[in-house]
Amino acid sequence: MSAMLSEPLMQRDLDAARKAFAEGSVDASIAAHSCRGENASEEHAQAGGSLKAIVFGGLDGILTAFALLAGAAGADLSPGAVLAMGLSNVLADALSMGAGEYLSSRSYNNYVRTELARETWELENYPRGEITEMIDLFEKRGMSREDAEVVIMRMAKYKEFFLNLMMTEELSLPVPTDSDDADSLRDGFIMFASFACFGMVPIIGYACTPLVFPGLEQHNLFEIACAITAFTLFGLGVFKAFFNDKRYLTSGLETTLLGGVCAAVAFCVGRWVSGFTTSQELFATLITPA
Repeated sequence: MSAMLSEPLMQRDLDAARKAFAEGSVDASIAAHSCRGENASEEHAQAGGSLKAIVFGGLDGILTAFALLAGAAGADLSPGAVLAMGLSNVLADALSMGAGEYLSSRSYNNYVRTELARETWELENYPRGEITEMIDLFEKRGMSREDAEVVIMRMAKYKEFFLNLMMTEELSLPVPTDSDDADSLRDGFIMFASFACFGMVPIIGYACTPLVFPGLEQHNLFEIACAITAFTLFGLGVFKAFFNDKRYLTSGLETTLLGGVCAAVAFCVGRWVSGFTTSQELFATLITPA
């Protein structure tokens, strides 16, 4: 074991490691840990870091826009009104989502750095107390008191490493790196772009179809928009599964079903409000003297 640990750690192939786990193959796992796929792993990490912004932004965008479209269709609004209302709503929400993603990430990073400064001050002014806290924590995790003291005292010799350990183990707050602020800005832009692009799909599909196929009835436009939106939702679910559990069909169907439920609720509410308003207007006309 000691000879094995003395060897330099090699960069593993993360995709191969996950495949080995899914197949239950120990040999494949060993092979995945014995390769030097640095570039592929870095690209995968970057894509995985942006996955949340892409999927969440795209899903929220298309569901928001399609819910608006379904409500407008239920209320029998014209394609022009739907286009104007949809474009303004999608762009405003996309900007709000992108800014919110950036500001929340930056605020979180600042909060973690404030906690790091406090832990640093405490370690410098009362190291015994911080070391004792970590020994107690490791003992609660299952270590004997003697082993915990040996391990913590050895790690406490390396101040920066020990501070990172304290932040992670004691506060569950991984310390952000210098590139995390740039990543927050990037994720905010990705959130904005994903929300806007996916949100435009049902709106443009509904409002611009008459330009290609003139003479279609309004219910036909809504059916076409439903088909386009369902296809896009399914593709988004498949994309999400590519970075997750590889269950493409299940993920695609779940995402499509979620969109269908949101659209059905919005359509029924729009139809009910439209019918209620029409009834009110009719009633007012009947009771108003000529």
